[in-house]
Order: sequence, then structure tokens, then C-alpha cells
Amino acid sequence: MEGSTSSPASSSQSLAFYDFLDRMRNPASLDLLRSIKSFIVSFSFYPCNPESDGKRVQEFFSTTETAIRDHPLWMGATEEEIDCAMEGLEKYIMTKLFSRTFSALPEDARIDNDISEKICLLQTFLKPEHLDIPALLRNEASWLLAEKELRKINGFKSPREKLLCIMNCCKVINNLLLNATISENHVPAGADDFLPVLIYVTIKANPPQLHSNLKFIQLYRWQAKLVSEAAYYFTNLVSAMAFIVDLNATSLSMDEDKFEENMEAAKLKSKLKSEEYQMIKQGEAKCSSSGKMCDEIEETRVMSLESNYPYMEARSRELKERDVDRLLSLYKDLVLKYTALCKAIDCLPISEKEPILRHLKMQETVSLVAPQGQ
Repeated sequence: MEGSTSSPASSSQSLAFYDFLDRMRNPASLDLLRSIKSFIVSFSFYPCNPESDGKRVQEFFSTTETAIRDHPLWMGATEEEIDCAMEGLEKYIMTKLFSRTFSALPEDARIDNDISEKICLLQTFLKPEHLDIPALLRNEASWLLAEKELRKINGFKSPREKLLCIMNCCKVINNLLLNATISENHVPAGADDFLPVLIYVTIKANPPQLHSNLKFIQLYRWQAKLVSEAAYYFTNLVSAMAFIVDLNATSLSMDEDKFEENMEAAKLKSKLKSEEYQMIKQGEAKCSSSGKMCDEIEETRVMSLESNYPYMEARSRELKERDVDRLLSLYKDLVLKYTALCKAIDCLPISEKEPILRHLKMQETVSLVAPQGQ
């Protein structure tokens, strides 16, 4: 599972969880075990409603905490041991209910997708200076660790483990900001420096299902522990997501026209990458599987050219004055498509770019060696 890298926090949580399971296997815990299983089964009796589900879970946590404190198996237990039992309870219940409670509504999936798509566009041009991050605090290479921690969030099913991914990300940022200010003999970085960096790291990381993960933590994390440092970091990431959702030209240190130009270019690249690149890949796959099919694809391509560019076979002496406007329009259309395609190909990884370039080179060679008049 992604995010299983060992750490003191994750190790202690694993011990708490397995201690909880061991106690649940004790015959003396039968009444408590029945209560937990009955609660999990009860969810199937209610229509899916995240707000109601969250309240139901929090009420059960509160009731069960009282039962655990009064239970013979925890007689004389310390507060730390009670906390461990509750952490184990949260992980057990929310793992069992994960498919019911995580991204429970179609609206959640839509919001996740919208945020991810917007972040993909911003990734193509956004720089630290656009968020007014001071030059001495910019350390993109070191921020990669924070991005990695944030991306781990989907590798877990319990609210606490997801929250730990956020906390680890934020602690990395805090430490880097502190080290940067110390080395430069600068005023220590504060909240005004932290949030812009967290926003930038979130955009670079583009963590999967960001909205659903934050909603899941907010509704189902044991509320007694969503406090202090955890609450501070969680609230900051919620603020970062809200900033990204509403982000426009006025949100950044960037000219409005430049922002719109960059966003449109990013949208065009995305569209070309998802449509034209797929068309080329499909054509290559078909060509490699059947020579006859390759001939059919080439025939279709030629027919498309003749349809979209009707002057392909025309001679200069055949043109009329009325054809000039149409030719100019076709020329502009061709140049725009060619330029956009080149930019899209430049954005691709080498492994994806090379097959396309080989395909285009092959088509160019065929055109050069073809007899005149064909």
C-alpha cells in the first residue's frame, strides 16, 4: 500500500490498532464487539447522507469511549491506552465503512475532477513568485518531499492516517521555511509565508480526490483529536483548496491578460494531448495489427484532407479570385493546428513523444518518395 513507509507515528498507530484487535478477540469483549458490528451493519438501513453519517459515527465514538472506560478489559488503563483503543476503533470502523463513506455522492466525484483538472492547467505555468513567495524561501527541490507526503493520502482508509499525510507534508514545509530563514538571518517565517507555500505544493502534488479526502477527515476523524496542531494544518489545507478553486487572475501576481493566455494555452494542450495524441496512438496500433487496416486509415486520412482542405489537388491556374479568402482561412487554420500540435508534443514525456515523431517522420518520408501527381 502506498504510504506504508515506516515512521514513529505510523508504527505507534499500528501497535494501537493491533492491541485493539487483540482485546476484541478476548471473550470478555463480546458485548463491545457485538455493539461495534451492529453499528456497522446499521449503516445499510439508512440512505447515504454524509452529514448524517458523520454525526452518527461521532455519536458512536462518544458512546463507545464511555463504554471502553467502564469496561473490565481497560480497568485502570491510562489516558494514552484509552486513546490507543479509540484510534483502533476509528480505524476498524472506518475501514469497514470506507466504500460507503468516502466520496459517497456523485457530486463529490465531480468536484474532485474539477479541482484536479484546474490544478493540471495551473501546473503548466504557475511559479512561486506568482504567489508572492519570497525568493529566499523558494526551495522547489526540497518541496518535493512535502509533495510526496501529500500524494500518499489515497493510500489509506482511516481518517487519522489520511490526516497524518497532511501533517507530514505541512511539517516538511514548516521545517524548510524555518531553515531558510535561519540560514539567511531573516525574520522567522510565519503563517503568511506558510500558506502560499502550501498552496504551491498542493498544486504541484495534485493529490488525488482532494475534496473527498478533506471531507472524509472532517466528518469521520474522531473529533476529540481533530484539535491543536492537527486542526491547524488541516484548516490550512482546506484554505489552500478553497484558494485553488476560486483562483483567478486577481489571486496572483500576474497580469490578467497573461493569466488568461496561459490558461487557454494549457486547455489547448490538454485537449490536444487527450484527443489528437489518442488518435495517433490508435492509428499506430491499427497499422501495426493489420496492413490492410493501415491502408484504410491512410485512405480515411486522405479523404479527410480532401474534405477539410478542398484545394489539396488544385493547380494555380485553376484558382479564382473568390478562392483567396477561403485559402487564407484554411492556411490560418492549418498553422494554428500545427503550432498547437507542436506545443502539445513538446509537453509529452520522451517515452510518449518518440513514437509520435517516428510516425510523423514515416509519413514525411512516404510523401517525399511518392510519385508526382499521386
